[in-house]
Amino acid sequence: MNNLPVSDSRFSYPFSTLQQIARDILAYAKQGGATACETNVSDGFGQTVTVRQSAVETIEYNRDKGLSVTVYMGQKRGNASTSDFSPQAISDTVAAALSIARYTADDDCAGLADAELLAQNYPQLALYYPWEISVEEVIELAKQCEQAAYAVDKRITNSEGATVSVSESQFVYANSLGFMGGYPLSRHSISCAMIAEQGDSKQRDYWYSVARDAVDLETAKSIGQKAGMRSVARLGARKIPTCEVPVLFEAPIASSLIGHFASAVSGGSLYRESSFLLNSIGQQVFAPDIQILELPHMHKGLASSAFDDDGVATVERKVVENGIVQGYFLGSYSARKLGMRTTGNAGGTHNLIMQNATPMDLNGLLKKMGTGLLVTELLGHGINAVTGDYSRGASGYWVENGEVCYPVEEITIAGNLPEIFKGILAIGSDVVVHGSKQCGSVLIDRMTVAGG
Repeated sequence: MNNLPVSDSRFSYPFSTLQQIARDILAYAKQGGATACETNVSDGFGQTVTVRQSAVETIEYNRDKGLSVTVYMGQKRGNASTSDFSPQAISDTVAAALSIARYTADDDCAGLADAELLAQNYPQLALYYPWEISVEEVIELAKQCEQAAYAVDKRITNSEGATVSVSESQFVYANSLGFMGGYPLSRHSISCAMIAEQGDSKQRDYWYSVARDAVDLETAKSIGQKAGMRSVARLGARKIPTCEVPVLFEAPIASSLIGHFASAVSGGSLYRESSFLLNSIGQQVFAPDIQILELPHMHKGLASSAFDDDGVATVERKVVENGIVQGYFLGSYSARKLGMRTTGNAGGTHNLIMQNATPMDLNGLLKKMGTGLLVTELLGHGINAVTGDYSRGASGYWVENGEVCYPVEEITIAGNLPEIFKGILAIGSDVVVHGSKQCGSVLIDRMTVAGG
């Protein structure tokens, strides 16, 4: 299926009802004296089942709905929201937004997106795939996942559970410039976390898979096996002395480096001057062969979107080319604050892909590193957004001569993000798609590893 409106039977409200609610909101706002208005109306449901030690631990169902209204009276802005779709509640919510707007100060950057930038004929992105699975089948899937983990090794003695989640939603965004758009979305996942034990040592690790379409998920058995193997591999973890060595970020956590970059060149950080990458367009921020692409129109992409939260059409672009920053992530408001043009990123980024010219597999990266640290888990949030100083707890594996020697724990890795970005030696081909930011494992030339 694609992102066209679907059968009304899956949701609490027909798609046409969401559209009518949006029209009503715009009409109420105009009647109340608003010079402009925008609204987002959504409806969704989900099912989550967790099995632990072969017994059902939780079964959760949810049905959610909500709407938000933003009104403008000149350059005064007011916002209100509700989860009540009754006509009176909708009218009251618009009235509340209007009341707030009357008492706020003028903001010369407030207002709707420029009309010529709004999405008109947007692409179908295949973002909705209903997963018609019974609760009994979900339970069985979770049991298979956990059983596969236990079967890996007798040292796996406990479980934090296997979870299967189904989520489907639909939304409509509309504004008083005549724009109205929306579509259904889905996001399904399977996860497993296991505990391994040997002597006095206990270790925990996990694995998960997430996708728009359930057929694209890793199998429950494979997810369980990976969770089990990763837990056992961490047994016997040691501390290491403080050193300065190359560090290899495993793919599932390497994408966090893209996240730190995206945050630093996002509108809010830039106009508040709380970023270590101020005025970075045209600057060499990454190693010379690094590219970062934004691909909002990827079919089935976890962060694909035809338009942003302002209704502005999204576009594919190179954010970093040959290590040089080509653009920021801006919504309409932040763009005005900076005297720039929106990039269609109100609400966030859309499928950021970091790559280099010659990706290599994980074994190739280990050989290239020689001796150093393979990091498989990061702890804490020790990032200074203003200076780029980076310090996080970590665990992983010590590597010598390109071979994994033993697991390590209770360490901290530290550096400075501008130096880390420029120190990227290689990116792996082992991409794991777990979210909106994607890359293979990333090898950094040198970081400080503080041990015990």
